[in-house]
Amino acid sequence: MTETTTIKQYTPMIQQYLRIKQQHADMLLLYRMGDFYELFFDDAKRAAKLLDITLTARGQSSSQPIPMAGVPFHAVESYLAKLVKLGESVAICEQVGDVNTAKGPVERQVTRIITPGTVTDEALLDERQDSLLMAVFEQRQHFAWATLDIASGRFLVSQVKGLAAFNNELQRIRPSELLVSEDWPENNTIDARMHVTKRPAWDFDVETGQRMLCQQFQTQSLSGFGCEQSPNIIAAAGCLLQYCKETQRTALPHIRGMQLQQEEESVILDATTRRNLELTQNLQGGNDCTLIAVIDRTATAMGSRLLRRWLHRPVRDHEILRQRQAAVQDILSVNNSEALHDILRQIGDVERILARVALKSARPRDLTQLRRALSLLPALQNECQCFSIAPLKKLMAKIAEFPQLLALLQTAVVENPPAVIREGGVIAKGYDEQLDELRTISEDAGAFLVQLEQREKKRTGIATLKVGYSRVHGYYI
Repeated sequence: MTETTTIKQYTPMIQQYLRIKQQHADMLLLYRMGDFYELFFDDAKRAAKLLDITLTARGQSSSQPIPMAGVPFHAVESYLAKLVKLGESVAICEQVGDVNTAKGPVERQVTRIITPGTVTDEALLDERQDSLLMAVFEQRQHFAWATLDIASGRFLVSQVKGLAAFNNELQRIRPSELLVSEDWPENNTIDARMHVTKRPAWDFDVETGQRMLCQQFQTQSLSGFGCEQSPNIIAAAGCLLQYCKETQRTALPHIRGMQLQQEEESVILDATTRRNLELTQNLQGGNDCTLIAVIDRTATAMGSRLLRRWLHRPVRDHEILRQRQAAVQDILSVNNSEALHDILRQIGDVERILARVALKSARPRDLTQLRRALSLLPALQNECQCFSIAPLKKLMAKIAEFPQLLALLQTAVVENPPAVIREGGVIAKGYDEQLDELRTISEDAGAFLVQLEQREKKRTGIATLKVGYSRVHGYYI
């Protein structure tokens, strides 16, 4: 639908919708109208089918009703979760203009883009599985790839030779979303079940990628990450970072570096072996009776995700394996594993909470969970004092306390805040005098008006001064 031929026939509101839709043609556009997010035209038909919601109509186009479907704004997260699981990408369009001063439709902008590989909201993620975005760049059958878990900031890069080796890596990683160039060769077949997003070829430009990565990591070069002489890796990593910046519409301060993975560091498992071993998925596609189901007794979702990564990429380094075994033996000999488990269980998913804080998408209960985690650090340190081997001592040394941050969260946030900030009542009483005053006015306007009347009588000396309210003129003195 081109603007020059069709857009002028519509109402100003539909014209605004179509202009925004043209910028996000390949994804569903949720357009905020009052208490609902609405979809129109083909988006409405598609969403109605995917979400099992009612398809209605608004206005006409060529004497035919314009299809429309909508979801209430307060329940949008549940619908987004379903769309993401189905592999859909969604652009959220909000009202950003002033309703009182707007001439015509209120100004709207896309403030948030959600794709299968870039979700960070707790409701949209499986807490015990990584949700990975992956970009791949191919040149003469050399495949360089980069993966990012945007919900934690873990950024990995690597490269392999040959399509078979790459497909083995693809089956191991199982990204939620795969970025490839628009000119990706057709003979480089990819599993049809993968959610593939095609990007312009210039997104894989090496010089642009190098500049963006150095800017992101605040470095002069990429030599410290071991890929300065690997242009293909830089191309893939640069594309991935550019895509994240486009979708998140904010800075990414929690992404501070990337790690180069060497093929020889781990045991290579091909896709068939991985499937038959039923590491994390059985032959029927479920989780029952898999290795992870049998051995995963981790206290936190963070630990469960780490265990899954270890199972899918077994290390070859004997020293690392011996250190892990020694750590387990040390914990068992001290006999405090139950106490440790109890503390860790209460800490929650700090990794993802901190990512949401960095992306400015944290919710009030994320802050209270973070507060709870910080308050448990002294107890965790105390339980770790009895360990004797070097790796555990090194780990213990990294467990710092943050008294200033804990004190801020204790004084600023109420004990049991609402689920979302728009409900209000998140900031604790006594934290901000001006806020407390405004709350008092809001909660007891009558008492405020009485106090105002007394103050004005005293200030002016007019004993008969009154503060009142009229339906015609509003409040008056």
